[in-house]
Amino acid sequence: MSRIKNIILDFDGTLGDTASVIIQTMQATIGELGLPQRSDEECAAMIGLRLIEIPKVLFPECGDIGELYAETYRRLFYAFNTDEAVKLYPNVLSTLEELKRRGITLTIASSRSHASLAGYVDSLGLSPLISYVLGADDVKEGKPNPEAVNRTLAIFHFKAEESIVVGDTAYDIQMGKNAGTWTCGVTYGNGSRESLADADWVIDDFSELLALT
Repeated sequence: MSRIKNIILDFDGTLGDTASVIIQTMQATIGELGLPQRSDEECAAMIGLRLIEIPKVLFPECGDIGELYAETYRRLFYAFNTDEAVKLYPNVLSTLEELKRRGITLTIASSRSHASLAGYVDSLGLSPLISYVLGADDVKEGKPNPEAVNRTLAIFHFKAEESIVVGDTAYDIQMGKNAGTWTCGVTYGNGSRESLADADWVIDDFSELLALT
């Protein structure tokens, strides 16, 4: 294993605990659009996909409604995204600070829109620690396509073997695998340990990242 120089982080379910606000917004979107009912668990399983891609997985019988779903979700999201709705998971901030102190470049690749992602990075105090942010609208292809990872590597001139992709879903892990990076799954977010089985490492607490660098 080469010395790790770069960590590419997912946001939802990895850094920020956004599950509640996402599921509330999804259920409100489903209700407003009159879509077939889905359980909270089924909604949570969609976290990691871009909004426009969710309907073809969650509502395959409803045709091409990706744009309508995404537009409705974004409008309703602001009603649920109160100031205290999203918090960092335990040990995230202190671990990122230590990784930064060690000289490791920290970036984010998320399926959330760039504006929403940047807002969280700022409001949660992560701006001084994160060197680069890619949202869903910054790339042509969403996870598990490796576009976001490849762009990050190219911009900073890192080799794939010098980087780790960290995330809570199989989409994150497969994105890293497709780019040739190391991968690390976190069990406290929206994915199960079983769904992260392909990762090079699986950790139960964000602070365990320190042992991998």
